[in-house]
Amino acid sequence: MSRARVARRIATAAAYGGGGISLLGGAAIGVLLTEVRLARRVVGGSGDVPPRADGRYGSAFAYRTGEPPLRLGFLGDSTAAGQGVHRARETPGALLASGLAAVAERPVKLVNVAQPGAQSSDLARQVALLLDPSVPPPDVAVIMIGANDVTRRMPLPTSVRLLSDAVRELRAAGTEVVVGTCPDLGSVEPVYQPLRWLARRASRQLAAAQTIAVVGLGGRTVSLGDLLGPEFEARPRELFGPDNFHPSAEGYATAAMAVLPTLCASLGLWPEADERPDARRGEGFLPVAEAAVEAAAEAGTEVTPAQVVSGPRGRWALLKRRRRRLLEQEHPLEDTAVVEEDAAHETA
Repeated sequence: MSRARVARRIATAAAYGGGGISLLGGAAIGVLLTEVRLARRVVGGSGDVPPRADGRYGSAFAYRTGEPPLRLGFLGDSTAAGQGVHRARETPGALLASGLAAVAERPVKLVNVAQPGAQSSDLARQVALLLDPSVPPPDVAVIMIGANDVTRRMPLPTSVRLLSDAVRELRAAGTEVVVGTCPDLGSVEPVYQPLRWLARRASRQLAAAQTIAVVGLGGRTVSLGDLLGPEFEARPRELFGPDNFHPSAEGYATAAMAVLPTLCASLGLWPEADERPDARRGEGFLPVAEAAVEAAAEAGTEVTPAQVVSGPRGRWALLKRRRRRLLEQEHPLEDTAVVEEDAAHETA
C-alpha cells in the first residue's frame, strides 16, 4: 500500500470515528519495548518548567501604527512550550511572536497554553483556555503536537481526530491555524535501530495524516520533520538540548525560521513574490495525500489548501518550500521587560 493511500486511510478513519489503526504493528511491539528501555538510558527527560514567554512583542511598533496588537496563540506539547531552554526569548513562541511583529510592523500579543508531556487529547482543554470568551480570539494559532502520541502508542485515527476537533473549533472562532506536524522521532541521536526506523515510520505516517486533516479544515501545515532540517542530523550536539531530546536555543531558532513564513502568509503578510509556486523548487499543486506524504519526508515544507477544492483525484493542496529568512533582532529583545511584566500580571 502506498504511503499516500495509508495517509488517506488514517485521515478517513479519523473523520468517521475509527480508532483501530495503531501507530506500530503488533509484531514490532516486543522489539520496540526492548529498544525503548535501552534508549531511556541515554535519552534524558527534562523536568524543568519551560520559561513563560507570554506577553507583548514588537512594542516599539505601537507608536508607529496605533493598531491593536495581533494575537498569537500557541498550543501543543513540550516543544511548543519551549522545554529545554532557560530564557523566555529562546522559546519558539517568543521567537515567532518577535518575527511576526517585525514582518507586520505591529505589536504581537503571545498567549501560550502548551503543556509539556501533552498528547492530542489535551488540545480540547488548551483550546478552551485560548478561546476565553472574555478576550478576543487569536488572529492566528500555532499547534505543535504528535510526538507523545507516537511514544505512547495512541491510535493514529484518534490522534488525528483530536487535532481536527481543535483546528475546527479555532477556525470557527475566526482564527487562522498553522500546525507544525509530528516531528521525526527517528532523528533523536541516541536512539538506535530498529527503534529509530520504527519511530521515523510512525512519525511520518502521523504527520501526513495530520496534514490531510488540517488542510481539509482550511488550516496550513509545516513539516517539522527531523526538527526542521538536516541541520539537526548534521549538528546534533548544537541543535539538541542537554536532555538529547528537546531542541537547544539554536535548534528552536532554526525551527522558528521555518515556521515564520507560513505564519505570516496565513495573515497575508508575506511578500507576494513568495506566494507564487516555483516549479524549480518542486512547488506546485498536488492531491492532498501526495502533498502530505512529500511534506512529511522533507522538513520545513508547507501544505496549504488549494483554491481548486477538488479534482479527479480528490482534494488538492499547494505544496511550498518557502525561503527561510533570519528573524529580525532590532526590537524583539527590547521587549523582554514587557514580557516579564505581562506574565507577572497574568499570574497575579
